[in-house]
Amino acid sequence: MKLVSYLKEGREQLGVLIQDMIYDMEALHPELPNSMNMFLNFWDEYFPLAHAAEAMIREGAQKLIPASPAKEAKLLAPVPFPASCRDGYAFRQHVEAARRNRGVPMIPEFDQYPVFYFTNHHSIQGPGEIRCMPDHFEKLDFELEAAIVICRHGRNIKAEEADQYIGGLMIMNDLSARRLQMEEMLLNLGPAKGKDFCTVLGPWLVTLDELQPYVIPCKPGHTGLSWNLVMKAFVNGVQVSSGNLGDMDWTFAEIIERASYGVDLYPGDVIGSGTVGTGCFLELNGTARLANPDHPEQWLQPGDTVTLEIDALGSLTNTIVAEETDWSILSRKKI
Repeated sequence: MKLVSYLKEGREQLGVLIQDMIYDMEALHPELPNSMNMFLNFWDEYFPLAHAAEAMIREGAQKLIPASPAKEAKLLAPVPFPASCRDGYAFRQHVEAARRNRGVPMIPEFDQYPVFYFTNHHSIQGPGEIRCMPDHFEKLDFELEAAIVICRHGRNIKAEEADQYIGGLMIMNDLSARRLQMEEMLLNLGPAKGKDFCTVLGPWLVTLDELQPYVIPCKPGHTGLSWNLVMKAFVNGVQVSSGNLGDMDWTFAEIIERASYGVDLYPGDVIGSGTVGTGCFLELNGTARLANPDHPEQWLQPGDTVTLEIDALGSLTNTIVAEETDWSILSRKKI
């Protein structure tokens, strides 16, 4: 099932996407809610109702239920108001390449336990324009990722049981202002201002039952679901990145185990995978410059269009827009 949040009469509306048409959730069944947060908080009650109603529509048993074309909808992030947002560091290929490009060895701790950072859950966006400040354009970068959302409350969740806490998968673009990020992380804290201005989720949340055909074994020595899903990134229509979600070394189940240790996870908590190998300009520029020191770096510019695609999860497109201001916090640095 594909769950979609969109703007209807100025308010968030939850729907189900079926063959490019959106059916409002409460139209499927009078007991179903119109918001994603409510749906997630009562997942065990609402999901079976929605799933059964979706099946009836696909079978043609409920032809009179009104629907609207998805292409005409103003899509929001599937989870417009997450309870929190963590981002993982699950792809060894990306970590190894980024460290190699900086001239430092692979850190052995990567293979010992998964890590994550908290980003700004109030800066979640869906498809559409992304407004950026002048300092963000100091090496503005995309990051090709997937994300999950938690659908059941839990604490001290073991990896062997953690997949049952996943409501579904969606595409994630962890926008990064690299100059801000690199400067502040010299203080061994962060990332903060280099990341907190925008994280994009979309275009819809795909539930695990629909992803069953793509399930593959996870990496040896690991625990949890893994999916054979090709990931691609395009900038202004030119493909710049390609990977596979099945290349995750740490599974979402293992990240959930780590995140929930001594901590309550709640429905609506979002957790990203981290960047797939080749999935950002930081890595791509560094790799290219190792081969050719004169290689010109590429970063996102005003007017650029970024499209991320993941098999079975859809296509997420954003346009970069410059705020009409010259305000800079970089210029406020003390000497």
